[in-house]
Amino acid sequence: MRAIILLGHGSRVAGAAWEMEGLADRLRELIGVSLVKVCFLSRLGPHLPETLEACVTEGATEIMVIPYFLHSGLHILVDIPEELQKLAAEYPRTRIVFGKHLGYDDVLAELLARRVDESLGFPDVREIKVPDRANYPVPPGQGEFVEVIPDK
Repeated sequence: MRAIILLGHGSRVAGAAWEMEGLADRLRELIGVSLVKVCFLSRLGPHLPETLEACVTEGATEIMVIPYFLHSGLHILVDIPEELQKLAAEYPRTRIVFGKHLGYDDVLAELLARRVDESLGFPDVREIKVPDRANYPVPPGQGEFVEVIPDK
């Protein structure tokens, strides 16, 4: 039995995953795979280890992990494959596939064009009520941002 895991980056905003859950529901319909789960690399869970275990427990013999990431950054090139290789050692009878990230696709360009159109009537940014950052504390041991030092 095949399972699909949609792997997102993660957020510390409770409820931020509802969009991915909706995508998982639609994906079930589109590809006819009933076992489609959502998890996250960091912040709020569920996380990859427990989601992979749940798929195996539910009978998956092949698990395809689709990273819900736009670009080929460090998570796609190193972090996720390393984590999957470690986890694969725990499930020698389960085929685990690291699928393709979103990347470039004309469909995404069309979606961006739709978002531009949808945003035409939005207010100036100065009119937006921004939530208090204190409502979204950084979990212990994690930083707010990863500092990137520009090339000279």
